[in-house]
Amino acid sequence: MTPDRVAILDWSAANTPRRGKDSIWMGREDGTTQNLPTRQAAFDACAALIDDTLTEGRTLLIGADFPFAYPVGFARALTGRDDPLAIWDWLARHLQDGPDNRSNRFALGDAINARLPGTGPFWFNAAREDLAHLPRKGRTRDGHGFAEHRLCDGQAKGAQSPWKLGGAGSVGSQALTGIPMLQRLRAAFPGQIAVWPFEPLTRPVILAEVFPSLLAAEVAARMAPGLVKDQVQVRALAQALAALPSLAPLLETGPDTGPDTGPDSRIREEGWILGLGHEDLLRTALTTVWPLRAG
Repeated sequence: MTPDRVAILDWSAANTPRRGKDSIWMGREDGTTQNLPTRQAAFDACAALIDDTLTEGRTLLIGADFPFAYPVGFARALTGRDDPLAIWDWLARHLQDGPDNRSNRFALGDAINARLPGTGPFWFNAAREDLAHLPRKGRTRDGHGFAEHRLCDGQAKGAQSPWKLGGAGSVGSQALTGIPMLQRLRAAFPGQIAVWPFEPLTRPVILAEVFPSLLAAEVAARMAPGLVKDQVQVRALAQALAALPSLAPLLETGPDTGPDTGPDSRIREEGWILGLGHEDLLRTALTTVWPLRAG
């Protein structure tokens, strides 16, 4: 299948409204980009895009650049179920995230750690006051029982651990604030959204985890004065995905019948990055719609 529309989100867990570098950017299949200052603004933009897509009887892929799930065992430890989407529901019910971008993400990490054995797995506290169950340093964690990375993280160069809530390249806070936003979209459009690779792709809107750094060299080659890296990479990935003849090869990496202890079992619980392992297809597609200028 090839979606009619593609939107790629570069997410931010910033605690104040922000534009420019390290803020939320949305890139579209037509090459346009939008800088969204708050997570509420991002939700509104996504909801409007979904509404328009459904009204016109079209299909839509929304990619977001944060982990959609966690290492094996976390879903059951937190929710009592092996279903990663149960984590989505749990986080949506417990995250506090206001229209001014102020969230309780560090307190939430602390509260989750308090429910689990040992110290961790979440770490990094940017708040001045200590939180009893959220260590400031990752090396002080012990006995929580979870892997540091998912299967896909180990295969994506530069991917960070979902447990790390702050610091360079961290994605932990992005997941804690981004997953609830996607869950709100699912609630707002019941029966219209499928989450890859956890659900059958029989609905008009697909949500998928992406990692724009898969096209790092291509993004670097397209940078120019006045452009922000986040802006360029969401445009590049959106246009590359939309230019593919079909998403089918990329979607084949997902749940499959296989041994309960094998890679397919891990993917069913941990998720996967759309396009991982298919970088050459993305690079080729990108050159057809956004070629580099000679010289």
